[in-house]
Amino acid sequence: MNVRGIRGAITVDVNEEQPILQATVELLNGIVNANGIVPGDIASVFVTVTGDLDATFPARAIRAMAGWDLVPLMCALEVPVKGSLAKCIRLMVLVNTEKTQEQVEHVYLAGAKALRPDLAKA
Repeated sequence: MNVRGIRGAITVDVNEEQPILQATVELLNGIVNANGIVPGDIASVFVTVTGDLDATFPARAIRAMAGWDLVPLMCALEVPVKGSLAKCIRLMVLVNTEKTQEQVEHVYLAGAKALRPDLAKA
């Protein structure tokens, strides 16, 4: 068993609590479904947001999901690089898995597909 990092990102249209929480759930569910993992496989989840998203903590959405209450979560601000993608939520999910790095599926949704077009599905 290895610890692998699974990346994902999603954008929201507005800096409001419900869109941020809903997008976080959509992104995490996409990562979980694409990689066949369950909360018990997760070592931790690191969440970043761009500085223009301050209406809520995205980790609130994850804690409210069934089975995720014991998973260690950490939120932080993304590095504020000029011209970078706005209103973006990013996840780094550290998971215990037998998958190789090549088998891990990263998930990029909405406007965040532009971050890694090589990994984003159509």
